[in-house]
Amino acid sequence: MKLMCIHAHFDDFEFVAAGTFDRIIGQNSGGAQTKLVVCTDGAVGHHFRSLEETRAMRWKEQQSASQIGGHEVERLRLPDGTLRREANPVVDRAFVAALWKTIRAFEPDYLFCPPLAQDPLAGVHMDHIAVAEAVRNVAYMINVPHAYIDLYPSPDVESMPCKVPVILNTYDAYMAGANPYDFVVNVEAAFETICEMAWCHQSQIREWLPWVGRHQMSVPESFEEWKQVMRERFDRQNQELGLPAGIAAEPFMVTSWGEVPTTDRLLADFPGIMAEFSNMENLNRRLATLGLGAS
Repeated sequence: MKLMCIHAHFDDFEFVAAGTFDRIIGQNSGGAQTKLVVCTDGAVGHHFRSLEETRAMRWKEQQSASQIGGHEVERLRLPDGTLRREANPVVDRAFVAALWKTIRAFEPDYLFCPPLAQDPLAGVHMDHIAVAEAVRNVAYMINVPHAYIDLYPSPDVESMPCKVPVILNTYDAYMAGANPYDFVVNVEAAFETICEMAWCHQSQIREWLPWVGRHQMSVPESFEEWKQVMRERFDRQNQELGLPAGIAAEPFMVTSWGEVPTTDRLLADFPGIMAEFSNMENLNRRLATLGLGAS
């Protein structure tokens, strides 16, 4: 099993899919190969540290968090070798080509990314939306070997087919109240690991997020206080989605951007799907309308 999460910022993964990755790794006897791709350089998300200091600190924190989860992590580099800046809504050819290259190199079975807002009144973060749009745009091109050969020259004479992943949208807190989902994974068993990974992002959770004031959180002074913050965060999310309190859960929406799975495949590959709170029947009907073999 190969899992890839493409997200905008350092620490995004820990709040949307870290528990599911942990559970899938635990379910597979041979483990799972996992990769996180961060699409911005992390430099501007701070109020008193310099751009250079913030950029270096965020990357170091992400490496520490990824080591706890056992994940490979990559900062997406554009064809010219540069990193994308934050606060950047532009989805251009260079951005899409860079995603094309890293997805083709890894060939994930499942690719996780932010959702696109369906409600024009929903709040958004422009970096999240840009990543979602870029993944959607590149999806068909994943198995087109010469799509960006001008930017990434290849000596290969014979083109080999490339696996196209199932592409899932994660939850996005910036779109609170406008997050549809198909299925929910119970990640309570991974709650401690999620907290440990997120706790690595000290410059984010103890400095930037409390200061910027969008998450109504006080500054956690210890790991135990941080676990309480995370529990409250999951409970707020569950209240929004109609899920029970006291359970860490991660919701996902199945797109038709890439390969379209069957519901049987999802149930087999994702341990802990909360069937009573998922919309598997509706998902099954939606997949069936695509004529692609829903169970």
